Amino acid sequence: MTTAHAEPHAASGHAQRGISNPILGMILFITSEVMFFSGLFAAYFATRAANQPWPPAAFAHILDPLGPIMVATVLLIASSFTCQFAVWSIRKGDRRGFIRNISITFVLGIIFLGMQVYDYGLLFSEGMTLGSGPFGTTYFTLTGFHGAHVFGGVLMLGVILYRGMAGQFSSKHHDAVEAVSLYWHFVDVVWILLFSILYLLP
Repeated sequence: MTTAHAEPHAASGHAQRGISNPILGMILFITSEVMFFSGLFAAYFATRAANQPWPPAAFAHILDPLGPIMVATVLLIASSFTCQFAVWSIRKGDRRGFIRNISITFVLGIIFLGMQVYDYGLLFSEGMTLGSGPFGTTYFTLTGFHGAHVFGGVLMLGVILYRGMAGQFSSKHHDAVEAVSLYWHFVDVVWILLFSILYLLP
């Protein structure tokens, strides 16, 4: 009788406690990162406005939006969906679905990083480096910082996957999963903006 009474009370307490510390902390961190990337975007457009033509004729032909970078973009967008599927699964208490989807997200994140390194190799072979004038500097600064954030996200996903396999998450206790998913969605949105600005903006 005591147990039956305590469980609803605990569930009610969990539901009414408001935003958790992990989620609040992640929201505040993402807010600071939004300002950071906003500064980088502002610097990019200022540099672009001061240097014409943009990109320089020597590099215009190698930034192909339909090349490997497009595949990497599609994979990163897909990983955002699988990450959300993982969140929905653990909310329902479906640990198997959670582990499956977070594993796919983790792997897609690693593949994206591998494809970015491959794309860098192609650019280096064409003579485009960090020292290739304002364009090379801004391109590698923007994509490099984003890549570092993706790497950090992959580490977070790895930790979440490990903890999930250890049975540490349930339908009532999964704040860390929610927090990491917010970060991963943020990384995805930033890349969509970067891809649009660097590869699609004339």
